[in-house]
Amino acid sequence: DADPAKGKHRGVIYSVAPSPKDAMLIWAGTDDGLIQVTRDGGKNWQNVTPQELTPWSKLAQMDASHFDTTTAYAAVNRFRLDDLHPYIYRTHDAGKTWQLVVNGLPDNEPVNTVREDPERKGLLFAGTERTVYVSWDDGDHWQSLQKNLPPTSIRDLVIHHDDVVVGTHGRSFWILDNITPLRQSSAEVTNAPAHLFAPQLTYRVRRNNNTDTPLPPEEPAGQNPPDGAMIDYWLKSATSSPVTLEIVDAAGKVVRHFSSSDKPEAVNPKELNVPMYWVRPARTLSSAAGMHRFIWNLTYPEPEVLAHDYPISAIYHDTPRYPQGAAVLPGQYKIILTASGKTYSQKLGIKMDPRVKTSPEDMRREFELDRKIADALHRDYEALQQARSVRARLKALATVPDAIKQAASAVDSKAANIAGEEGGYGARYLSTPEGRSLARLNSGFSALLSALDTADAAPTSQQVDMFGELNKALEEQLGAWSELKSKEIPELNEQLKKAGLPAIDLQKSVSGETDSIQTTTQDRDRNEE
Repeated sequence: DADPAKGKHRGVIYSVAPSPKDAMLIWAGTDDGLIQVTRDGGKNWQNVTPQELTPWSKLAQMDASHFDTTTAYAAVNRFRLDDLHPYIYRTHDAGKTWQLVVNGLPDNEPVNTVREDPERKGLLFAGTERTVYVSWDDGDHWQSLQKNLPPTSIRDLVIHHDDVVVGTHGRSFWILDNITPLRQSSAEVTNAPAHLFAPQLTYRVRRNNNTDTPLPPEEPAGQNPPDGAMIDYWLKSATSSPVTLEIVDAAGKVVRHFSSSDKPEAVNPKELNVPMYWVRPARTLSSAAGMHRFIWNLTYPEPEVLAHDYPISAIYHDTPRYPQGAAVLPGQYKIILTASGKTYSQKLGIKMDPRVKTSPEDMRREFELDRKIADALHRDYEALQQARSVRARLKALATVPDAIKQAASAVDSKAANIAGEEGGYGARYLSTPEGRSLARLNSGFSALLSALDTADAAPTSQQVDMFGELNKALEEQLGAWSELKSKEIPELNEQLKKAGLPAIDLQKSVSGETDSIQTTTQDRDRNEE
């Protein structure tokens, strides 16, 4: 007798695998080494155990195929027999024959779970006593998918939409976000010089609704998926030329442009009023060989404001600088990757957070006002930097003949009044010349933008009215600046030229000019009354 202890031990059903294709087809595995199958909803069962499975082999988990009724997979471990080898069995003929498929798995890693991807046939995931493995060829070959997952016993895993979720023994749940590149991977992809993967459907969801400071860094906490679109691309080899990525809207207008040659602005911890561990590292494209994932936060470029901040709704090492650009509207976009002179494109669908009930028309009204504010800030900032540059160049003049001093002083005085100084902003300031300066107006537009972006909702009548008042004041200041550039500055340049002194060139910036960006916390009072 192959089992002298038969009758003295009791087996239990340890795994049940209903077929997604046939409600009457159910596979069952026991902890004493048997595989049973029913094709009539449990009325009759058939023993289809592989011959080499001896008693006390535990059927840790079974999975019925999503694509046909004759395929199933079984993960077996044999701890109780002091056997630590991996065992994954596969059948394509309803259990008549089974194949052991463990090529690529270490000899000392027992398997606890095996799952088939519901979207790509032959894409399998296995969880062992140490980590997770993946196979693209129905189990014929396996390779590690560990990445940053700590070595731990994987007791089960499931594929939920586009994510792989694993349950571990003692190290919590772990989620591999967005496996769409795994589903699209092939020999053709990896042999190509570059490849842009079709991105998953992306939802426009606010990154964090917490209104208070985050947990201390030593407090264990989970991690949310990235806030934005995950864009995956492959480079067979490193490239010396820049890799670029463009996001284009349905009208063909470029929303964002990124390049591997971009130089992120350095963050000086001494200038921060928040802990450095709040700050999100710069996201840059890579031109190195291999797989890359770039996160686009679904916004237009940052508006040009004088004061940036980091919100108290912070996330450990993942807090973006505010204000961010306008969030894009739901719809169809195109992403274009350029690498080594070749371009690759894919469609990107963006949907609104289903919890938001704001109408598309109200969303568009908010978006359009957001973009108008960003445009006003651009015009304000550009003129402000020009005015500051003029003042800095006048100050840099070593000596000015007495005949020119009066004209230079008049230009400097007018530029100073137009530029103004940074400071608080409130409704009362619009009634004063200081409040209508470019610097104060920049603060006013920034405060209005901050209020507008607090919710996915139509702008209030007060916000619309305030924009009108601010924009009117801006047009007045830009008019005054335009007049100064077209009249007084050219007249002064003529006098400087006659005196053999350098003219004021508005196209050039001055080294060391005082246009530094301030960084403060969100709770700073930027809306003084």
